[in-house]
Amino acid sequence: MAAGGGEGQAAEPEAAVEPEVAAMEEPRSFKDLGVTDVLCEACDQLGWKMPTKIQIEAIPVALQGRDVIGLAETGSGKTGAFALPILQALLETPQRLFALVLTPTRELAFQISEQFEALGSSIGVHSATPGRLVDHLENTKGFNLRALKFLVMDEADRILNMDFETEVDKILKVIPRDRKTLLFSATMTKKVQKLQRAALKNPVKCAVSSKYQTVEKLQQYYIFIPSKFKDSYLVYILNELAGNSFMIFCSTCNNTQRTALLLRNLGFTAIPLHGQMSQNKRLGSLNKFKAKARSILLATDVASRGLDIPHVDVVINFDIPTHSKDYIHRVGRTARAGRSGKSITFVTQYDVELFQRIEHLIGKKLPAFPMQEEEVMMLTERVAEAQRIARMELREQGEKKRSRNDNDDDTEEAIGVRNKVAGGKKKKRKAF
Repeated sequence: MAAGGGEGQAAEPEAAVEPEVAAMEEPRSFKDLGVTDVLCEACDQLGWKMPTKIQIEAIPVALQGRDVIGLAETGSGKTGAFALPILQALLETPQRLFALVLTPTRELAFQISEQFEALGSSIGVHSATPGRLVDHLENTKGFNLRALKFLVMDEADRILNMDFETEVDKILKVIPRDRKTLLFSATMTKKVQKLQRAALKNPVKCAVSSKYQTVEKLQQYYIFIPSKFKDSYLVYILNELAGNSFMIFCSTCNNTQRTALLLRNLGFTAIPLHGQMSQNKRLGSLNKFKAKARSILLATDVASRGLDIPHVDVVINFDIPTHSKDYIHRVGRTARAGRSGKSITFVTQYDVELFQRIEHLIGKKLPAFPMQEEEVMMLTERVAEAQRIARMELREQGEKKRSRNDNDDDTEEAIGVRNKVAGGKKKKRKAF
């Protein structure tokens, strides 16, 4: 697959794909789609009463053994759309390594793994999330993908926007050509089209949404504020909407960590989730928030797509997203499965153009969130003290991390010296 292009670029003419499958007007059961009884029972146990639009379109095609391009937004039921056909094929021809699913983040990989195991619990399915696959292909003795039957690329546009083209190329070169490929993406970018041409054979396109939109039960607001008072406005909103669960999106790992420390110092049950945390800590944060042990999750865009967090009441864009489409994914964390929700986007004097792009993309003008400016200003002194403590804590965390890294380097050097000494001793013993 050749790299090139980006989100904002016009797409090249598509490789030949069959016409889009027409969406069925009436919802149907999974059994009507051709899903076998044992998997229908598993769907029922998971609370999947009726298939979603993308499942209605993609499952019958995949069960026929065709390659699929599925275009659907986050939260549309894509995992079921590829997991059910794979599990059904596995029932028919059992083997050890059957399907590979590529995702842009580890959290999404764990979530997909959980759904595969839940759907396949009665048939003894096991799944694993081995981290960076290319490392295993190159360094794990005896590991190969030569018997693979299915390749799934979920959130393909995001995989490619995160510059994993080289890794995807390497994987495509070592998996069988005689396989089924299911590619799912929120958008058909230029890069996704190139990947489609490189990886899929005569695919059927299943699209359930061609324009960017937010759900009707989502109440969307903005607040226009001076940049230096962002923290005070955030605290005001959290107080005003107390009793709700919040996801707060920040643009950087550092700001996510800083804001989490700030809120903790003010008595809020806040927890961070970002790419510089260890995998165990990231999963721990996610699980605490899911279990409602914490009411505020501060996150970078690592959590904006795919993750199933069912009870988010309010999404706050503390830092406005640089890419307008990320706004759709962020606010899509709330008002899910027919529930209502709120989103509030902070717009500073530096963000006006980005905000106008978002309004243009979603095709509506957002109302201002009602604020009492005087009450916000009354918070500034307490917030300033919490900011000072948070900066100190952030600095201490950085020093501890650097110290651990230095100790790790020293340990590696010491191990190297010991190995050399041990090697020398062994040679002397051999000499005698």
